[in-house]
Amino acid sequence: MATPDHPLWEYRVGEFGGILKHEPGKAELETVLNAWGEEGWEVIGTVYSDNTSRLRIIAKRPLTHAARRKRSMPGLDGEMV
Repeated sequence: MATPDHPLWEYRVGEFGGILKHEPGKAELETVLNAWGEEGWEVIGTVYSDNTSRLRIIAKRPLTHAARRKRSMPGLDGEMV
């Protein structure tokens, strides 16, 4: 249960680049990160793989009642799961 001292979080992982994909430029990453920030996401970590040239960005934001409900009842918002 969430308390002010122990909030619940939801997490997001974005993947950029890769062997078959183009490497994202600074402007492209800034655009994505700014959009995530406007949605309340905060970057908490990154992982770069030299083998695949893939960058993973991990972000979190407080888990809201609406987000929790959407996860427990997928498809209510009209999206296919």
